[in-house]
Amino acid sequence: MKKLLLAAAFMVGIVYFLSCNKSSTTGFYSCTPEPVTADTAAMNAFVKADSLTITKDSSGIYYQIVDTGNGASPLLTSKVYVSYVGRLMTGYIFDSTTNVANTGFVLNQLIQGWQVGLPKIKAGGRIKLLIPSALAYGCQGSGTTVPPNSAIFFDITLAYIQ
Repeated sequence: MKKLLLAAAFMVGIVYFLSCNKSSTTGFYSCTPEPVTADTAAMNAFVKADSLTITKDSSGIYYQIVDTGNGASPLLTSKVYVSYVGRLMTGYIFDSTTNVANTGFVLNQLIQGWQVGLPKIKAGGRIKLLIPSALAYGCQGSGTTVPPNSAIFFDITLAYIQ
């Protein structure tokens, strides 16, 4: 009987330990997001190293419009077809696609940095976005390719909008 109670207490302890870092509503491990300004130094160093001519949006993203494009700009409910390269501040490419047909993302389902940046151009346009972690993948990161609290850079061509 003592062994059974000891085993039960041990299991309760393990369950408690494993669940104490999880959010009760999402089931994901909780974390503390960094403020948008936390990435300013890293982003400024990236701008200088890559000789970017940027504009700072009030949201905290930096952007450079390479080509404004033609026609309409996407709305948050638009489906966007893009080619892009995503890099960390180290230069590591964590994601890219040149096959526009494989995209077709609804803009309001993408990271906030894209939601702010893409409406600045029109179909056929190209924009470079430097996105602080708070407007990117935050303190969760993205899989094994984007560490938590990482500012990221995207070079995006907006092929067309649906």
